[in-house]
Amino acid sequence: MRILLVESDLQAAAILSQILRTAAFTVDHTASGEEAIEMLRHYDYDVMVLELLLNDIEGYDVIRRVRSSRITTPILVLSALLRPQAKIRAFSMGADDYMAKPYDPGELIARLQAVMRRSRGFAEPCLRVGNLELDLNGKNVTVDGTALHLTGKEYAILELLIIRKGSVLTKDAFLNHLYGGIDEPEMKIIDVFICKLRRKLQKAGAENLIATVWGRGYILRDEPATETSSAVPEHQTRTPQPVTTFA
Repeated sequence: MRILLVESDLQAAAILSQILRTAAFTVDHTASGEEAIEMLRHYDYDVMVLELLLNDIEGYDVIRRVRSSRITTPILVLSALLRPQAKIRAFSMGADDYMAKPYDPGELIARLQAVMRRSRGFAEPCLRVGNLELDLNGKNVTVDGTALHLTGKEYAILELLIIRKGSVLTKDAFLNHLYGGIDEPEMKIIDVFICKLRRKLQKAGAENLIATVWGRGYILRDEPATETSSAVPEHQTRTPQPVTTFA
């Protein structure tokens, strides 16, 4: 999953970025609230982690302007502000969760996963599609109760497909999810990953969940899919794509 980290303390940002990457998140960092708003307008993030104490504008203003722009990206505030009024104000502006510094890394990861699940309509960490089950916490996949062994890239692709179930994902979206704009291979590698993933799913007994939408990308449905794009609504094909990556 892809996270936008908004933190003006570069040392704190470096430590937090490493924690998140170790937990298999892709992280983009900016120290500027103004830049964060622009990035959310152009990028498709799963969650934003926001410090309220920024150098250019208040974090409250970031939340307010993001929500007034009808951007629904979940926002987890991770701030040095400890007073209850700060939490109340952040929630009233549109934040989804609030943690105070210093923080426990394990709790932060658990809260991020919970926020992302809820934003996609999943109440539990175990996501089910047909006879396939994916455990977000354990990073495990089973089919009819039998473990399915996937590579890291295959798991990341399947996780994204399940969380965005019913939406067409372009190859650019997969590349960005897997590599975060750093040392990205050629786009055709996504076709290779999808092909291998389909074979493993089929062998395990979960067939035809991933459909090709010709000229657009791939989609995962609850029902067995056919290789066609005619049944896909046009509005589901418009996935915002990044134009640059911030370290």
